[in-house]
Amino acid sequence: MLALVVSILILLLGIMSLLQLPIRQYPMLESSTITVTTEYPGASSDLMQGFVTQPIAQAVSSVEGVDYLSSSSVQGRSVVTVRMELNRDSTQALTEVMAKVNQVRFRLPEQAYDPVIERSSGESTAVAYIGFSSPTLSTPALTDYLARVVEPVMSTIEGVAKVQVFGGQTLAMRLWIDPARLAARGLTAADVADAVRRNNYQAAPGKVKGLFVVANLRVNTDLTNVNEFRDLVLRNDGNGLVRLKDVGTVELGAASSETSATMDGVRPCTWGCSRRPAATRW
Repeated sequence: MLALVVSILILLLGIMSLLQLPIRQYPMLESSTITVTTEYPGASSDLMQGFVTQPIAQAVSSVEGVDYLSSSSVQGRSVVTVRMELNRDSTQALTEVMAKVNQVRFRLPEQAYDPVIERSSGESTAVAYIGFSSPTLSTPALTDYLARVVEPVMSTIEGVAKVQVFGGQTLAMRLWIDPARLAARGLTAADVADAVRRNNYQAAPGKVKGLFVVANLRVNTDLTNVNEFRDLVLRNDGNGLVRLKDVGTVELGAASSETSATMDGVRPCTWGCSRRPAATRW
Protein backbone atom coordinates (compact mmCIF):
# COMPACT_ATOMS: atom_id res chain seq x y z
CA MET A 1 0.00 0.00 0.00
CA LEU A 2 2.83 2.39 0.85
CA ALA A 3 4.56 1.64 -2.44
CA LEU A 4 1.33 2.43 -4.31
CA VAL A 5 0.95 5.78 -2.55
CA VAL A 6 4.57 6.71 -3.25
CA SER A 7 4.19 5.73 -6.91
CA ILE A 8 1.04 7.82 -7.29
CA LEU A 9 2.75 10.76 -5.61
CA ILE A 10 5.73 10.51 -7.95
CA LEU A 11 3.35 10.29 -10.92
CA LEU A 12 1.44 13.41 -9.83
CA LEU A 13 4.67 15.34 -9.29
CA GLY A 14 5.86 14.25 -12.72
CA ILE A 15 2.64 15.38 -14.40
CA MET A 16 2.75 18.70 -12.56
CA SER A 17 6.37 19.27 -13.55
CA LEU A 18 5.63 18.34 -17.14
CA LEU A 19 2.82 20.90 -17.36
CA GLN A 20 4.92 23.69 -15.85
CA LEU A 21 8.17 22.89 -17.65
CA PRO A 22 8.97 25.54 -20.29
CA ILE A 23 9.69 24.10 -23.71
CA ARG A 24 11.98 26.13 -26.02
CA GLN A 25 13.73 25.20 -29.19
CA TYR A 26 16.60 27.55 -28.35
CA PRO A 27 17.82 28.86 -24.98
CA MET A 28 17.01 32.43 -23.91
CA LEU A 29 19.94 34.60 -24.99
CA GLU A 30 20.45 38.36 -25.14
CA SER A 31 22.76 39.84 -27.72
CA SER A 32 22.90 43.63 -27.93
CA THR A 33 24.70 46.16 -30.09
CA ILE A 34 25.03 49.85 -29.26
CA THR A 35 25.77 52.36 -32.01
CA VAL A 36 27.04 55.91 -31.46
CA THR A 37 26.54 58.12 -34.54
CA THR A 38 27.92 61.65 -34.75
CA GLU A 39 27.55 64.03 -37.68
CA TYR A 40 29.73 67.04 -38.46
CA PRO A 41 28.71 68.53 -41.83
CA GLY A 42 31.65 69.49 -44.04
CA ALA A 43 34.33 67.74 -41.97
CA SER A 44 36.78 65.45 -43.76
CA SER A 45 37.19 61.79 -42.84
CA ASP A 46 40.60 62.47 -41.23
CA LEU A 47 39.10 65.19 -39.03
CA MET A 48 36.21 62.90 -38.05
CA GLN A 49 38.63 60.11 -37.17
CA GLY A 50 40.95 62.24 -35.06
CA PHE A 51 38.56 64.60 -33.28
CA VAL A 52 35.28 62.66 -33.10
CA THR A 53 35.68 58.91 -33.60
CA GLN A 54 38.82 58.41 -31.54
CA PRO A 55 37.65 60.22 -28.35
CA ILE A 56 34.30 58.43 -28.40
CA ALA A 57 35.85 55.02 -29.11
CA GLN A 58 38.39 55.42 -26.30
CA ALA A 59 35.66 56.40 -23.86
CA VAL A 60 33.18 53.61 -24.61
CA SER A 61 35.89 50.94 -24.79
CA SER A 62 36.15 51.11 -20.99
CA VAL A 63 32.51 50.06 -20.53
CA GLU A 64 32.26 46.77 -18.66
CA GLY A 65 31.10 43.83 -20.74
CA VAL A 66 32.27 44.97 -24.19
CA ASP A 67 32.97 42.04 -26.50
CA TYR A 68 34.50 44.03 -29.35
CA LEU A 69 34.34 47.54 -30.77
CA SER A 70 34.47 48.82 -34.34
CA SER A 71 34.33 52.28 -35.87
CA SER A 72 34.16 54.01 -39.22
CA SER A 73 34.78 57.60 -40.28
CA VAL A 74 33.61 59.15 -43.52
CA GLN A 75 33.14 62.74 -44.56
CA GLY A 76 30.79 64.40 -42.09
CA ARG A 77 29.87 61.20 -40.25
CA SER A 78 31.32 59.03 -37.49
CA VAL A 79 29.93 55.65 -36.39
CA VAL A 80 31.18 53.71 -33.35
CA THR A 81 29.65 50.25 -32.90
CA VAL A 82 29.90 48.48 -29.54
CA ARG A 83 29.05 44.78 -29.44
CA MET A 84 28.29 43.60 -25.91
CA GLU A 85 29.04 40.19 -24.45
CA LEU A 86 26.38 37.49 -24.61
CA ASN A 87 23.62 37.86 -22.00
CA ARG A 88 24.94 41.25 -20.92
CA ASP A 89 22.19 43.54 -19.61
CA SER A 90 21.62 45.84 -22.58
CA THR A 91 19.81 48.50 -20.56
CA GLN A 92 22.68 48.85 -18.13
CA ALA A 93 25.19 48.82 -21.00
CA LEU A 94 23.28 51.58 -22.79
CA THR A 95 23.33 53.71 -19.63
CA GLU A 96 27.08 53.23 -19.22
CA VAL A 97 27.76 54.09 -22.87
CA MET A 98 25.67 57.27 -22.61
CA ALA A 99 27.62 58.27 -19.50
CA LYS A 100 30.97 57.67 -21.20
CA VAL A 101 29.95 59.67 -24.29
CA ASN A 102 28.79 62.58 -22.11
CA GLN A 103 32.18 62.60 -20.41
CA VAL A 104 33.96 63.37 -23.70
CA ARG A 105 31.25 65.56 -25.23
CA PHE A 106 33.24 68.72 -24.43
CA ARG A 107 36.19 67.40 -26.46
CA LEU A 108 34.21 67.18 -29.69
CA PRO A 109 34.24 70.10 -32.16
CA GLU A 110 31.78 72.85 -31.32
CA GLN A 111 30.02 72.63 -34.70
CA ALA A 112 29.51 68.86 -34.45
CA TYR A 113 26.03 67.57 -33.76
CA ASP A 114 25.25 65.77 -30.53
CA PRO A 115 26.02 62.02 -30.71
CA VAL A 116 23.01 59.79 -31.30
CA ILE A 117 23.11 56.55 -29.27
CA GLU A 118 20.95 53.61 -30.36
CA ARG A 119 20.54 50.09 -29.03
CA SER A 120 19.59 47.07 -31.09
CA SER A 121 19.16 43.42 -30.23
CA GLY A 122 21.39 41.17 -32.28
CA GLU A 123 21.78 41.94 -35.97
CA SER A 124 19.25 44.44 -37.28
CA THR A 125 17.79 43.48 -40.66
CA ALA A 126 15.26 45.40 -42.71
CA VAL A 127 12.09 43.45 -43.37
CA ALA A 128 11.00 45.57 -46.35
CA TYR A 129 12.39 48.10 -48.83
CA ILE A 130 10.01 50.55 -50.49
CA GLY A 131 10.92 52.76 -53.44
CA PHE A 132 9.48 56.24 -53.96
CA SER A 133 9.54 58.43 -57.06
CA SER A 134 7.96 61.65 -58.27
CA PRO A 135 7.57 63.19 -61.74
CA THR A 136 7.87 66.72 -60.30
CA LEU A 137 9.90 66.59 -57.05
CA SER A 138 13.67 66.45 -56.88
CA THR A 139 15.51 64.15 -54.48
CA PRO A 140 15.76 66.74 -51.63
CA ALA A 141 12.10 67.68 -51.94
CA LEU A 142 11.07 64.03 -52.05
CA THR A 143 13.20 63.31 -48.98
CA ASP A 144 11.51 66.16 -47.12
CA TYR A 145 8.08 64.76 -48.04
CA LEU A 146 9.05 61.33 -46.78
CA ALA A 147 10.29 62.75 -43.46
CA ARG A 148 7.15 64.81 -42.87
CA VAL A 149 4.42 62.53 -44.21
CA VAL A 150 5.50 58.97 -44.99
CA GLU A 151 7.76 58.12 -42.02
CA PRO A 152 5.20 59.09 -39.31
CA VAL A 153 2.55 56.95 -41.00
CA MET A 154 4.81 53.91 -41.36
CA SER A 155 6.07 54.23 -37.80
CA THR A 156 2.54 53.69 -36.50
CA ILE A 157 2.22 50.29 -38.21
CA GLU A 158 2.15 47.47 -35.68
CA GLY A 159 5.46 45.64 -35.47
CA VAL A 160 7.52 48.43 -37.09
CA ALA A 161 10.40 49.37 -34.79
CA LYS A 162 12.24 51.89 -36.96
CA VAL A 163 11.95 53.53 -40.37
CA GLN A 164 15.13 54.66 -42.13
CA VAL A 165 15.65 56.62 -45.34
CA PHE A 166 18.55 55.57 -47.56
CA GLY A 167 19.88 57.64 -50.43
CA GLY A 168 17.99 60.75 -49.47
CA GLN A 169 19.23 64.33 -49.44
CA THR A 170 18.18 66.76 -46.72
CA LEU A 171 16.41 69.85 -48.02
CA ALA A 172 18.28 73.05 -47.11
CA MET A 173 18.72 76.67 -48.07
CA ARG A 174 22.11 77.02 -49.78
CA LEU A 175 23.97 80.35 -49.64
CA TRP A 176 26.74 80.70 -52.23
CA ILE A 177 28.99 83.65 -51.37
CA ASP A 178 31.28 85.33 -53.90
CA PRO A 179 34.57 86.16 -52.08
CA ALA A 180 35.43 89.00 -54.47
CA ARG A 181 32.06 90.73 -54.09
CA LEU A 182 32.18 90.14 -50.34
CA ALA A 183 35.65 91.69 -49.97
CA ALA A 184 34.69 94.66 -52.18
CA ARG A 185 32.05 95.62 -49.62
CA GLY A 186 34.33 95.10 -46.63
CA LEU A 187 32.50 92.05 -45.32
CA THR A 188 33.57 88.57 -44.26
CA ALA A 189 31.90 85.17 -44.19
CA ALA A 190 31.54 85.56 -40.42
CA ASP A 191 29.46 88.70 -41.00
CA VAL A 192 27.12 86.75 -43.28
CA ALA A 193 26.77 83.91 -40.76
CA ASP A 194 26.08 86.39 -37.96
CA ALA A 195 23.40 88.15 -40.02
CA VAL A 196 21.68 84.84 -40.79
CA ARG A 197 21.65 83.91 -37.09
CA ARG A 198 20.25 87.30 -36.09
CA ASN A 199 17.46 87.05 -38.64
CA ASN A 200 16.44 83.49 -37.76
CA TYR A 201 15.31 84.12 -34.20
CA GLN A 202 12.19 83.01 -32.36
CA ALA A 203 11.24 83.90 -28.81
CA ALA A 204 8.25 83.92 -26.48
CA PRO A 205 8.39 87.27 -24.66
CA GLY A 206 5.17 86.56 -22.77
CA LYS A 207 1.62 87.84 -22.94
CA VAL A 208 -0.37 91.01 -22.41
CA LYS A 209 -3.32 90.94 -20.07
CA GLY A 210 -6.23 93.31 -20.33
CA LEU A 211 -9.49 93.51 -18.50
CA PHE A 212 -11.22 91.00 -20.76
CA VAL A 213 -8.51 90.02 -23.25
CA VAL A 214 -5.27 88.06 -22.96
CA ALA A 215 -2.93 88.30 -25.97
CA ASN A 216 0.15 86.13 -26.45
CA LEU A 217 3.28 87.85 -27.78
CA ARG A 218 5.72 86.15 -30.11
CA VAL A 219 8.90 87.34 -31.77
CA ASN A 220 9.45 85.60 -35.09
CA THR A 221 12.08 86.80 -37.54
CA ASP A 222 12.47 83.41 -39.22
CA LEU A 223 13.24 83.52 -42.94
CA THR A 224 11.04 81.10 -44.85
CA ASN A 225 11.75 81.38 -48.60
CA VAL A 226 14.45 82.16 -51.13
CA ASN A 227 13.37 85.78 -51.73
CA GLU A 228 13.52 86.59 -48.01
CA PHE A 229 17.05 85.21 -47.82
CA ARG A 230 18.09 87.22 -50.90
CA ASP A 231 16.79 90.44 -49.33
CA LEU A 232 18.53 89.74 -46.02
CA VAL A 233 20.35 92.91 -44.87
CA LEU A 234 23.99 92.25 -44.05
CA ARG A 235 24.99 95.82 -43.23
CA ASN A 236 23.49 99.28 -43.00
CA ASP A 237 26.29 101.86 -42.73
CA GLY A 238 24.21 104.94 -43.58
CA ASN A 239 25.31 104.98 -47.20
CA GLY A 240 23.01 102.17 -48.25
CA LEU A 241 22.00 98.62 -47.53
CA VAL A 242 24.13 95.63 -48.41
CA ARG A 243 21.91 92.62 -48.98
CA LEU A 244 22.78 88.97 -49.38
CA LYS A 245 21.92 89.04 -53.09
CA ASP A 246 24.64 91.69 -53.54
CA VAL A 247 27.42 89.31 -52.48
CA GLY A 248 26.11 85.90 -53.53
CA THR A 249 23.26 83.72 -54.64
CA VAL A 250 20.62 81.73 -52.78
CA GLU A 251 18.97 78.48 -53.79
CA LEU A 252 16.84 75.80 -52.21
CA GLY A 253 18.59 72.46 -52.66
CA ALA A 254 20.31 69.60 -50.89
CA ALA A 255 22.34 70.15 -47.72
CA SER A 256 24.79 67.57 -49.04
CA SER A 257 25.04 65.89 -52.43
CA GLU A 258 27.34 63.11 -51.25
CA THR A 259 24.52 60.54 -51.31
CA SER A 260 22.25 59.62 -54.17
CA ALA A 261 20.03 56.79 -55.31
CA THR A 262 18.59 55.35 -58.48
CA MET A 263 15.72 53.09 -59.42
CA ASP A 264 15.62 51.01 -62.58
CA GLY A 265 18.93 52.55 -63.60
CA VAL A 266 17.58 56.11 -63.89
CA ARG A 267 19.59 58.83 -62.14
CA PRO A 268 17.79 61.59 -60.19
CA CYS A 269 17.45 64.97 -61.86
CA THR A 270 18.30 68.36 -60.44
CA TRP A 271 16.15 71.39 -59.76
CA GLY A 272 14.43 72.74 -62.84
CA CYS A 273 15.20 69.71 -65.01
CA SER A 274 12.82 68.73 -67.75
CA ARG A 275 13.72 65.08 -68.18
CA ARG A 276 12.04 62.25 -66.32
CA PRO A 277 13.19 62.27 -62.65
CA ALA A 278 14.48 59.09 -61.17
CA ALA A 279 12.90 57.15 -58.38
CA THR A 280 14.76 57.10 -55.12
CA ARG A 281 15.18 53.78 -53.37
CA TRP A 282 14.76 53.41 -49.61
